[in-house]
Amino acid sequence: MVQAISPLSGDRLVEIGPGEGALTCPLLKLHGELTAIELDRDLGPKLMEKCEPLGQFRLLQDDAMKFDYARLATTDNKIRIAGNLPYNISTPILFHLAAHAHLIKDMHVLLQKEVASRITAMPGSKTYGRLSVMMQLTFEVAHLFDVGPGAFRPPPKVQSTFIRLTPHQQAVVRPDQHKNLALVVSQAFSQRRKTLRNSLQPLLDADQIAQAGIDPSRRAETLTLREFAALAALLPASN
Repeated sequence: MVQAISPLSGDRLVEIGPGEGALTCPLLKLHGELTAIELDRDLGPKLMEKCEPLGQFRLLQDDAMKFDYARLATTDNKIRIAGNLPYNISTPILFHLAAHAHLIKDMHVLLQKEVASRITAMPGSKTYGRLSVMMQLTFEVAHLFDVGPGAFRPPPKVQSTFIRLTPHQQAVVRPDQHKNLALVVSQAFSQRRKTLRNSLQPLLDADQIAQAGIDPSRRAETLTLREFAALAALLPASN
């Protein structure tokens, strides 16, 4: 994981959920500086004891799902996120981070394999869905490697996957269409077995779907990100 992150001089490293420091310590020893966000206050003293001798270590005892990452970065000096995200809340954390993507250089996160597969899924895959589209709307995603239960203490009952998410340099959709795209994607996958003609009926009729160059008899799981964007562009612009 440390090799994949490969921190460079001047990088602003931010780790989410350092726990007892299994990733924190080697990163800090290699890079010399790191900020960690940890909600569990009981872990703080032990983490500080381990990490302070290794470099400039800053511990923020805060909730990563609510944290304002503008405290750590600017658009001119972006942060690099790393961490083993808590599996039960990894999705809301990722959506919160996506809202701060303009402040992020890249993210390397360890997730439950099932969630990682959904994020990296391509159109036509059984795992392709709302999470796939919304993450790929903001990030270029890459599967790096899988991690077995034996790497953890205690071993979990699930497989894990380490992935990289890099914010797109150019927006896939205009900012004023982002809410519309999220609405279309949510509606389309709310009834993923139905055709777009039926699943999108509250938002768009068959003629409008065809106007975007898309066959209304297709299902949501077959659409590319740009096709979803074409559908979103048919709705009135939102602020």
